[in-house]
Amino acid sequence: SLRGSWQLRNGNGSVSLRAEVPGCVHTALLCQGLIQDPYYRFNDVMYRWISLDNWTYSRTFKTPFDIRKWQKVNLVFEGVDTVAQILLNNVTLGRTDNMFNRYSFDISSVIQEVNCVEVRFLSAVSYAAEQSRCHKAHSIPPACPPPVQKGECHVNFIRKEQCSFSWDWGPSFPTQGIWKDVRIEAYNHYHLIYFSITPLFEKSAQQWCLEVESIFDVVSSKPIAGLVTVNIPKLQTQQTFSVKLQPGEGSIVLLVNINKSAALEAWWPNGHGKQTGYNMTTTFMMEAGCQIEKFSKVYFRTVELIQEPIPDSPGLSFYFRINGRPIFIKGSNWIPADSFQDRVTSDTLRLLLKSAADVNMNALRVWGGGVYEQDEFYDICDEMGIMIWQDFMFACALYPTNRNFLESVRAEVSHQVRRLKSHPSIILWSGNNENEAAIASNWFSIPYPDIGVYIKDYVTLYVKNIREIVLREDKSRPFVTSSPTNGLESVKEGWLSHNPYDTHYGDTHFYDYSNDCWNWTMYPKTRFASEYGFQSWPSFSTIEKVSSPEDWSYTSNFSLHRQHHEGGNIQMLQEIGRHFKLPQSPDPVKQFKDMIYLTQVMQAQCIKTETEFYRFSQSEIINGEGHTMGALYWQLNDIWQAPSWASLEYGGKWKLLHYFAQNFFAPLLPVAYEDKGMLHIYGVSDLHEDHKVTLRVTVHAWSSLEPVCTLAKEGVTVKAQSAVPIYKESICDLLGRCRNCTRESCVITFCLVGEDGLQSPRNHYFLSSLKDAVGLEKTQLSASVSQQDDIYIFVLQTTAIAPFVTLDVGSIKGRFSDNGFLMTEKKKTVVFYPWEPTTVEELESSLILTSLLDVV
Repeated sequence: SLRGSWQLRNGNGSVSLRAEVPGCVHTALLCQGLIQDPYYRFNDVMYRWISLDNWTYSRTFKTPFDIRKWQKVNLVFEGVDTVAQILLNNVTLGRTDNMFNRYSFDISSVIQEVNCVEVRFLSAVSYAAEQSRCHKAHSIPPACPPPVQKGECHVNFIRKEQCSFSWDWGPSFPTQGIWKDVRIEAYNHYHLIYFSITPLFEKSAQQWCLEVESIFDVVSSKPIAGLVTVNIPKLQTQQTFSVKLQPGEGSIVLLVNINKSAALEAWWPNGHGKQTGYNMTTTFMMEAGCQIEKFSKVYFRTVELIQEPIPDSPGLSFYFRINGRPIFIKGSNWIPADSFQDRVTSDTLRLLLKSAADVNMNALRVWGGGVYEQDEFYDICDEMGIMIWQDFMFACALYPTNRNFLESVRAEVSHQVRRLKSHPSIILWSGNNENEAAIASNWFSIPYPDIGVYIKDYVTLYVKNIREIVLREDKSRPFVTSSPTNGLESVKEGWLSHNPYDTHYGDTHFYDYSNDCWNWTMYPKTRFASEYGFQSWPSFSTIEKVSSPEDWSYTSNFSLHRQHHEGGNIQMLQEIGRHFKLPQSPDPVKQFKDMIYLTQVMQAQCIKTETEFYRFSQSEIINGEGHTMGALYWQLNDIWQAPSWASLEYGGKWKLLHYFAQNFFAPLLPVAYEDKGMLHIYGVSDLHEDHKVTLRVTVHAWSSLEPVCTLAKEGVTVKAQSAVPIYKESICDLLGRCRNCTRESCVITFCLVGEDGLQSPRNHYFLSSLKDAVGLEKTQLSASVSQQDDIYIFVLQTTAIAPFVTLDVGSIKGRFSDNGFLMTEKKKTVVFYPWEPTTVEELESSLILTSLLDVV
């Protein structure tokens, strides 16, 4: 391994320092105290110089073996970010230009006993500009990001993390560095480069089998024969094959039949069953050279993307069947967890992914403007049952299709598919993010006569290259060319549909900041919602770390600088203003904190309304629309501390939206909506069996903790994996029964209760905007804290009904069992799960309790 300490210097040698590999220039400078935190205040702009310079990594190493004894020695880079010349002992081995590729250089004739390796980087910013300048054929838009993003230009000309040149939620830090492992490999005879396992279920024989693929580099001049044994003890399966490896690079594919009498458990998504995996050993015993033993975890599951006609509806369905069972996809979209990938540890990943699984998510979309995630990310998803919709790394842009670019992309795609295809969590490959829509809706104002050239480029890149390689390398899962797309309809229309946002086909992305987000009729009754969202600000404790007191106002330069979405701060104000009173505190810091709180309340309530709409639409067709089978909101996580669409802040703290997700993604949930004066309640279930439950509806006046009236409807059947209407009443009648309640003076809560402790979360429905609520009084909220083993118990008390009660313990890492709730009882117990050691005293002194009436 060549991990560890390297030397790093800039272009003219005026800066030189020690740098860790894997790593990047920014984190090396930070580590040595040569720069401040790049995320602090305006440093993203102050530190532009770092990515405009050309940096060189170098180190010397002693060869730890006798060179003469090895036929082949390679220098292998798992990831180079991005454009570099690689030298060993002053001999140029080659160049790199793709962050997503693995590079292997034959150094057999160059290696000595003591060596000097150098990686000379070229600024990604100047390289991208140069590539664009050289592309004479036609322009490839967009040239630059919108000014509000304070980013760099021509990112579509470089195979690098696309959001590293800025995005509408992230800063511009076009890093340089050796971002993954680097090592020397020496071997005689043969060497295993890739190893993958694909489970297949033979329907006719009702038999599981494994396709085990091994890709070798054979250095001997004649074929090498030998035996390969595959052993899965738990499944009483062992098979031995005789194989012959041909000289050069080649692959062998073995088909292993799983013993039919073994009790095999399939891999299921979170909430639908276990994630059983089996230990498997593969042993290669070749007549020449050493024995190779490979230990793997193997999982069994099938995936189908079903696109079929639906009765009473034009178009086609779009849903996933796992192990033959249709699964409603619940989750979010994943972006890179940091601008500097070397800071993304397995602890970072585990915390974020566990937070997803803990709120009943079963899927995430790895979005196409970031990176193909590290192995550990997919391992954790396999283990937690989080399905992955995997984009290829192309986003919101058109791309060149010249020979060098395509060659680089082909290598990238085949490397990533080989690396990742053994993971059961990955259920879909998708060619790009929004690029079909970009052409169909003509985002870049291309004159009509020129559009053909761009369509041809599109088909060349995503269909003739990417799709072709994916289908060749991996026959076990579906592929779509884009998101959003019309699926098979897009294919029929020559891979570019007339309207990729058509609700009758494929998936849709939907954003609307100008209408009332509490009004469900504004949302598309789509087959699959793969992106939708609203912004909010991260909590004050998160912002505080990267700002100074003069920044703490909603209209400060800092607040504007951090908002990368045009008009975003004003849009949030407008959304809040529809339903809540805007904060008027004379104390600017209090006003800022109130604004932050309200943006989170608003975001949570908006996405709750929209997600519940998608969930209750899963079993019905209305005016030809419906059968919605997926809800992935935008976005799960944050890349830095800034306003964004995320439900998890940078560092992992849960926003109110994330707490709400725990409820709106619950396996059993009653959902209410209003239509023409009627209140409708649906029972939504992801459970595998029908259940008899009681629907309990409670009406409270805002002015009293005692309910005005209650109703229990017994013997309600909630159907397995469906959404069915279970209650309907005119709101006038309902309020009339409840002692002169009005829309403004009362609120409805409801839940489902079944046998054996089966219970849904308690849901609420507001009959008016809360700014118009009558009878709400400012409450005295108090909490007592105690410790119980390694968790903490908060007992809350209130003197009046309190909407959106929020517990915040500042920067103490951890999460509550519930938050942002409507408190309609005197007492409520909430559990705090710490992610690091803390004490009752620390929690008590950090605790801030807020409810809606604390905003003044």
